[in-house]
Amino acid sequence: MSSNNGDVRLWGGRFADGPAEALAKLSASVHFDWRLAPYDIAGSRAHARVLHKAGLLTAEELQRMSDGLDRLAADVESGALVGTIADEDVHTALERGLLELLGPDLGGKLRAGRSRNDQVATLFRMYLRDHARIIGSLIADLQDALVGLAEAHADVAMPGRTHLQHAQPVLFAHHVLAHVQSLSRDAERLRQWDTRTAVSPYGSGALAGSSLGLDPEQVAADLGFERGSVGNSIDGTASRDFVAEFAFITAMIGINLSRIAEEIIIWNTKEFSFVTLHDAFSTGSSIMPQKKNPDIAELARGKSGRMIGNLTGLMATLKALPLAYNRDLQEDKEPVFDSCDTLEVLLPAFTGMMATLTVNRARMEELAPAGFSLATDIAEWLVRQGVPFRVAHEVAGECVKECEGLGIELDELTDEQFAKISEHLTPEVRTVLNVPGALASRNGRGGTAPSAVAVQLNELKADLVIQHAWANHKN
Repeated sequence: MSSNNGDVRLWGGRFADGPAEALAKLSASVHFDWRLAPYDIAGSRAHARVLHKAGLLTAEELQRMSDGLDRLAADVESGALVGTIADEDVHTALERGLLELLGPDLGGKLRAGRSRNDQVATLFRMYLRDHARIIGSLIADLQDALVGLAEAHADVAMPGRTHLQHAQPVLFAHHVLAHVQSLSRDAERLRQWDTRTAVSPYGSGALAGSSLGLDPEQVAADLGFERGSVGNSIDGTASRDFVAEFAFITAMIGINLSRIAEEIIIWNTKEFSFVTLHDAFSTGSSIMPQKKNPDIAELARGKSGRMIGNLTGLMATLKALPLAYNRDLQEDKEPVFDSCDTLEVLLPAFTGMMATLTVNRARMEELAPAGFSLATDIAEWLVRQGVPFRVAHEVAGECVKECEGLGIELDELTDEQFAKISEHLTPEVRTVLNVPGALASRNGRGGTAPSAVAVQLNELKADLVIQHAWANHKN
């Protein structure tokens, strides 16, 4: 505690004067790290218990300290205590509040054996682990909506595309479930990240640990870190790969949402008319009364860039920091706080958009066989007749060329025209020149046949059970 100006600072003992106003403004982080206050108080409770275990707090002092921390938590929750720029950061603000409640003799004992360095490294992990589960739950909700969309339109065919050109017919359900698969990997990444992050830096001190006989393993257990305390105190205070990895995962979620969003934007156009968005999840134009804009999809597409920026900015901050702690690391929080906030607002809106849109079945099925999308089925049918694929590919290409010249589709070629193109094209080729036949033939694992899609659907539902269970489990 500084005796120069009456303020509470955690570092002022060897300084004759307080910080310049410009330095104080630059150093302040309390305006964004205040959200860590509940985690800081939880850490203080655990720290007080190990101070007692080490003989540095009596039982009576521990009880008074615990009561004081309870009152401090209530003041934070009610808004009676708020951090100010004079506090510099959340840790200082809370120490100020505790000193006001308990006085300097008892309140001042809590700081023994810990540093802001190991505190913030621990609290940040706790915060992100909680928000990983919030985001994981929201992803699962979106996956549920997409699975429901697939089940409700299980037999709807649509044109599958590569290079945004007609490629082969696929089931709409198969296409939708492709997005569920990518979101499942995002969810899995969150679970794997959580396992790696379940290690507590508390007890690392500034960088070298403590000589006070404290028990970092006990603190880790109290705070819900399943893998115990860190094995290296320097790494514990200085590493932020858990933040960078979290930023990558959120950016990847943003990218995957943006890919779905781009399709919704295209599908919602008059030219495609594949889907119609619900009024509740669309907006209008200030000048054109007929407009119905896919704003949620467009915002998702835009916000993905924001989350990519958060990741790249963070990586640039971390790239050349020597061990151990450096003040640069104050810049690690705002990017991922922003990514958390962004996803926690975006995902519910996106889920609502997907759950309420209308699929225009007739339009999709009209275009499913267009653009010679059954040409591959001709080639593969020929292969099944023993024709080498190189030849089959050329023959199917000749069919397309003939149709382009005549302005017709593949199924409109006559038996005579087929025979003229190749002796291998017997009338039986017509069995694959229809969308249901083409779909049914792709019945291998991962294929677009109804039977294969049903297997995929069941596997994804089983994965969602795991994801919901993890997301709803409290650390």
